[in-house]
Amino acid sequence: MLRASFREISAALKEGQVSPTELCQKCLSLIRATRFLNAYITVAEDTALKQAEASEKRHRQGQTLGDLDGIPIAVKDNFSTAGIETTCASNMLKGYVPPYNATVVQKLLDQGAVLIGKTNLDEFAMGAGSTDGAFGPVRNPWSYSRQYRKKCAQNSSAQIEDDDWLITGGSSGGSAAAVSSFTCFAALGSDTGGSTRNPASRCGVVGLKPTYGLVSRHGLIPLVNSMDVPGILTRCVDDAATVLGVLGGHDPKDSTTVQEPFHPCRLPTLTDIKNLCIGVPKEYNTPELSSETLSVWSKAADLFETAGAKVIEVSLPHTCHSIVCYHVLCAAEVASNMARFDGLEYDLDLLSIVANIQQGHRSNADQSTETLYAATRREGFNDVVRGRILSGNYFLLKQNYENYFIKAQKVRRLIATDFAKLFRSGIDILLTPTTLSPAVLYTEFIKEDNRTRSTQDDIFTQAANMAGLPAVSVPSALSEEGLPVGLQFIGHAFHDMQLLTVAKWFEKQVQFPVIQLQGMVDHLDAVSHQEKSAFFS
Repeated sequence: MLRASFREISAALKEGQVSPTELCQKCLSLIRATRFLNAYITVAEDTALKQAEASEKRHRQGQTLGDLDGIPIAVKDNFSTAGIETTCASNMLKGYVPPYNATVVQKLLDQGAVLIGKTNLDEFAMGAGSTDGAFGPVRNPWSYSRQYRKKCAQNSSAQIEDDDWLITGGSSGGSAAAVSSFTCFAALGSDTGGSTRNPASRCGVVGLKPTYGLVSRHGLIPLVNSMDVPGILTRCVDDAATVLGVLGGHDPKDSTTVQEPFHPCRLPTLTDIKNLCIGVPKEYNTPELSSETLSVWSKAADLFETAGAKVIEVSLPHTCHSIVCYHVLCAAEVASNMARFDGLEYDLDLLSIVANIQQGHRSNADQSTETLYAATRREGFNDVVRGRILSGNYFLLKQNYENYFIKAQKVRRLIATDFAKLFRSGIDILLTPTTLSPAVLYTEFIKEDNRTRSTQDDIFTQAANMAGLPAVSVPSALSEEGLPVGLQFIGHAFHDMQLLTVAKWFEKQVQFPVIQLQGMVDHLDAVSHQEKSAFFS
């Protein structure tokens, strides 16, 4: 039951095969069973059960709110949720309870979705591994899959230790792990430079970054305003399209959302792709790209060509500058956005004192206003956040502004122009890797610092954010170690549904295997699953 798609579980709920309360309880039980994954910061059990009971009543009366009514979803803990703690995985916001819902959260609730909990992340979404949050790192469910364990046993005589677990990728690693481990049917992430697509690739799920401006950012605690986009993580492309259909459209609370009406639609099933033109950017074939990922990428291009699509090598000449440009702009906007966390705006107020609710961190060092600010930020932020604030303020200094920030903005325009020229030339979709390699062990990942890892892991994803384009990562194959390898599809701005239609066709061809979790989901429906992808075996 928990492996079902939205369409399947929605039909089961309407037909009475399972009730929303039963479904919610199953997810809560599995969250408890997989607590060691550390996917959730807050499990909203009481709220979720109340929402499930309300959904059950609507189902009995035949007055459901939509296709998501009664379906458990999770939300990354940098989206505001009324009455539910929102921490951004930081000591700075521990205990902060927002008075309102983010627009995307409210839209899901308006459709009857059940908010099961808030998921873990890198602090303030700054990272590529979901390893640098105040609540500890997230473990990749594939660390405990039969596919991975079997391959490890075949390739090594050494026994796998409990500490030998894989990172999820980040920064939306908690959301990706939650979807991958069947504790919810979909989850919201945020995507500034790949933070939804990166963990989706490494956890074997679908990760969608919509076009900038299609989905409201209101209530998403900002990292980089000009690049942040609410992301969607699901187990299949159809489900991602369903969630996008709910979330898309103008929001008067977010001036960056488009004014034109958004018309959601059910994805068609492509049977003929002969009129499709797929571009393969040569700059993405970097020396650091793993041989396995390169092989999967090449086979995917061959798959499209064999099916009749036109596949051509293309060039994005400014790609080599994109990661440096991204980090300059990212740090500059981070420095500006983090200025609000000073121990005053998110600290105790009179109502909080009366209600005995603490809202965020405030230092006890109050000898002066300057001392309070400095001590609060030193205690509340981790080294990664403080480092990016320092870098950003350096780039924004009067003597550096032209040489760093303005130059980076000019390069960003060139990067966006590269994409625009390609799409005007007749390219429909770009096909690229999502990450350099499959998930790595945590012990290996932390040998490099956060900035180095972010530079490596955002290399294929951040350009789409700087150009404001839609992009989706689709699980494509299992590596020789039995780990997911994802590929990225990039589309025209505001052609998100076309992008997802092509991704759906590809998903159907590759038949990516379902994760087989050892001993964790014995109570799930017994389903026979193939060991490897049919096409890439």
